Amino acid sequence: MARYTGSVCRLCRREGTKLFLKGERCFSAKCAVSARPTPPGQHGQARQKKMSEYGTQLREKQKARRAYGVLEGQFVRYYEKAASMKGVTGDNLLQLLERRLDNVVYRLGLGASRPQARQLVRHGHILVNGKKVDIPSYLVSANDVITVRARSKEQVHFKNLREGTGRIVPKWLTLDAENLTATVTALPTREDVDLSIEEHLIVELYSR
Repeated sequence: MARYTGSVCRLCRREGTKLFLKGERCFSAKCAVSARPTPPGQHGQARQKKMSEYGTQLREKQKARRAYGVLEGQFVRYYEKAASMKGVTGDNLLQLLERRLDNVVYRLGLGASRPQARQLVRHGHILVNGKKVDIPSYLVSANDVITVRARSKEQVHFKNLREGTGRIVPKWLTLDAENLTATVTALPTREDVDLSIEEHLIVELYSR
């Protein structure tokens, strides 16, 4: 499947906000958004003009898509599924994105960033209810148990995590860091999403 392979810091600068795609670097003084807050490219300064309503909606959609590492076609399918669910479409959309297995692995602190978490899932290090799941877009459900594969626990990366991930785990997840086991105690809500996304603009974009 096609995947963006360029500099992820450019994506953050383009959206004008931290998408937390670079792990610990995003929290340091080396963060590109902090050092160079203008959009990338030689005409970055010139791009800082007032956007149209459509442009604002498009940027919000791109921000969400890039933060979760979702391709355009995938994002459209998430929106269509969210629109068919009961409740507020924007909230449903963010809930579906939060339930992605790669995002859950990231939220638990098992991966320093969503790209790294996606790689861990792809390489078969993660089990869901005792079965290997190597599909990053797999949607977890309430009461699912997420564990690290037994032989993977001996890797240096996971050994260090047993001492604590250092990340605040959202309330809809519980983590036993010593055993590298987590449980999805409930489905995420809008309050659990810590990204600065105005989901109503995305709904307006697709409602055109």
